[in-house]
Amino acid sequence: MSRLVLFDMDGTLVDSTPGIWASIRVAAAALGLPEPTPGQLRSMVGPPLQDGFASAFGLVGEDVDRAVGAYRAHYAAGAMFDADVYPGIPGLLAALRADGATLAVATSKPEPFAVRILAHTGLLPAFAGVHGATLDGTVRHKHDVVAAALAAHPDGERPVLVGDRSHDVLGAAAHGLPCIGAGWGPAPPGELAAAGAAAVAATPADVLPALGALPG
Repeated sequence: MSRLVLFDMDGTLVDSTPGIWASIRVAAAALGLPEPTPGQLRSMVGPPLQDGFASAFGLVGEDVDRAVGAYRAHYAAGAMFDADVYPGIPGLLAALRADGATLAVATSKPEPFAVRILAHTGLLPAFAGVHGATLDGTVRHKHDVVAAALAAHPDGERPVLVGDRSHDVLGAAAHGLPCIGAGWGPAPPGELAAAGAAAVAATPADVLPALGALPG
């Protein structure tokens, strides 16, 4: 196998739900909002932070900025490290690299945070590059970070994205890339298939055969 495999991070490589949810609760309290509902918390895992606060909590303008600031203060203070590598991910990454694939991360999380989390979990050495959002929010959507990853690895053959939410599928499709859905992540049943995922892998072990079945 000689191809470029891009990975989303939250919900794909690591289960970062505990730290994310704790930081959302802190941000909601800072703005005087009610305790977040389970649905609000689930919807915030994956999409860009600014978009999540706008859609899940109905925030606009400066309130979005205040929420993001409160969230990041708590998250950067240590909550970001409350994340566990999904079982099977280290083996998948090792197998892909052994087969000659180039691996890179394309995440809507701010790039400095993503690098620190990957280093903390021991996954960072597996990747040729980490491409994420900017802290000022000018780059945050999945199609933006996928574009950055493709530009950084111009020799990557038959690029594909592995991600756990619909915005991963759509961000990949914006560049003509297939997306293999990470079915072990937090997406509700059917979300990835409905968004147009080329395949949905139930476990990390299922990613290799899914890659092998892709056209071309």
